[in-house]
Amino acid sequence: MTDVSLSALDLAALLCSRVCHDVISPVGAIVNGLEVLEEEKDESMRSFAEDLIRKSAKQASARLQFARLAFGAAGSAGAAIDLGDAAQIAKGFIEDDRIKLSMDAPRVLLPKNQVKMFLNLLMIAATAIPRGGQITAIAKVDGDKGHFTITSTGSSARIPPHVEGLLAHNRDGISIDAHAIQPYYTGLIASEAGFTVTFSIDGETVTIIAAPKA
Repeated sequence: MTDVSLSALDLAALLCSRVCHDVISPVGAIVNGLEVLEEEKDESMRSFAEDLIRKSAKQASARLQFARLAFGAAGSAGAAIDLGDAAQIAKGFIEDDRIKLSMDAPRVLLPKNQVKMFLNLLMIAATAIPRGGQITAIAKVDGDKGHFTITSTGSSARIPPHVEGLLAHNRDGISIDAHAIQPYYTGLIASEAGFTVTFSIDGETVTIIAAPKA
């Protein structure tokens, strides 16, 4: 395995690319809907376009709110984030027609890097069930430390390829691009927060546990 090292500039650029990738689809749908409204006279088509714009605007807003917490500064150095608020934002981002998210997280303030790590692990959990399914996330808090358990259950569940190596900042012939940057970044946050992340799979359930280092 080869150690992965990125400059701060490359890290920032790749994270920006990842956020743009997540937001461009609903924004593009909004543009398409507006074009239909400008050109179409048929009321059924106009109604379809208006519905598309509403749904896409809601989706774009959810993705931006999530990105602000998961990737952004979210306050000054040493700031804390309400875990309950973050859980609600995560539901808006992750839940769709394929994936349902069940959250058990207390409404308490935690150091922001722990919350950012939790949100990023939820993103990874969604990729563990490519055909959709159920994600269950449980957060227990002791003082200023959280303990996070996330399970992803669904058909064709698997530990996402290379994700464990990327979290450990090791690679084996893997290029770090806008897709791989998210698990790599998650590893950076976990290390900064003093956490260890482990993966396991049993049948159609993938389990991710993030716990403070002993």
